[in-house]
Amino acid sequence: MIGLFNESFPPLMDGVALTTYNYAYWLHQNGHPVSVVTPFADGERFAEPFQVFRYPSFLLPNRKPYRWGLPYLNTPIVFQIHRIPFKIVHAHSPFSAGRLAMSIAKKREIPFIMSFHSKFREDFTRSVKSPIVVDWMIRHIMEVYEAADEVWISQEAVEEVLRCYGYKGKTEIVELGNDFAAMSNRETLRAKKRDELGVAPETPLFLFVGQQIVEKNIPFLLDSLTLLDFPFRMILVGEGYGLESFREQVLANGQQELISFTGSITDREELAGYYAAADLFLFPSLYDTAGLVIREAAALRTPSLLIEGSTAATAIQDNVNGFVAPHDTNAYASRVTEITRDKALLQRVALGAEKTLTRSWEDISREVFDRYQHLIARKR
Repeated sequence: MIGLFNESFPPLMDGVALTTYNYAYWLHQNGHPVSVVTPFADGERFAEPFQVFRYPSFLLPNRKPYRWGLPYLNTPIVFQIHRIPFKIVHAHSPFSAGRLAMSIAKKREIPFIMSFHSKFREDFTRSVKSPIVVDWMIRHIMEVYEAADEVWISQEAVEEVLRCYGYKGKTEIVELGNDFAAMSNRETLRAKKRDELGVAPETPLFLFVGQQIVEKNIPFLLDSLTLLDFPFRMILVGEGYGLESFREQVLANGQQELISFTGSITDREELAGYYAAADLFLFPSLYDTAGLVIREAAALRTPSLLIEGSTAATAIQDNVNGFVAPHDTNAYASRVTEITRDKALLQRVALGAEKTLTRSWEDISREVFDRYQHLIARKR
């Protein structure tokens, strides 16, 4: 039995939750027994053909919709988790789920893998004002990574972040997959969604998908959009603690007719429609380590504009498979204008993004299972 542990899992949606779900789904589809262990979360769940064990949790008041798990309570579900005959455990977060996976691996003497997905220091700094406490929190989570048999990262640039946090062990690069990689109905999706949204063919449509939080640099994005001197539409998909303040910012900028927020979208086909309908994906985040969403957009031939020097932008060759701009509102707005007006460039880069940034989760899952088998054999 393969155990996948993570703090977030559908219906709580983010890139790491989708990664965990697709690992589980494709491992199961390929005939490998797998169970997901995650904190309980409210909402409509995906149809899960594999086992999901949801232990008690409570809502984090300053980090909605995220929850803090309580896997050490003496509840029937926790006892059940400890009886699962895991052969290997793989955690995607270093908090309650990661520590539970670490504890099980140590007790059973089975392989323990950690994946590194997020820049935790930014999260901690927003909530905790003391640098000394933040440093202690970083050391605390690094204990989980140091205990792992292997630490996986999605691209080479992410290793620099880990080293800054004090991690001294080895890393293994395992790329992110994409559940839109095999979609062939892009033009149909595009026409349908633009018609639903009332966006004329000649009107540029921009898109952002992700947590609605300051760390994603959304205030910068909204300020940049005030500098555009042509009609456009911008849609932001997702939810988070900053959503209401971002709506207020749009209202204060007088752009409520141009910019809209959808909240969280869990229906993957509906989300694919938004990606296909967009002309350009705007992703100014300095927080993300890889950016699953830029790969999802690429699969629907929507290239992304990122910030020059950001970790997520290391996968991008400017004007080849995406675009980059300096971290300056005037420069970012100018780049949006330039790209939007050059239709030939936009089309060429869209094809480059699709070609270089998309691999199917089914393909990734085969590589993952081979790595699991190798690690199990080595541990024995």
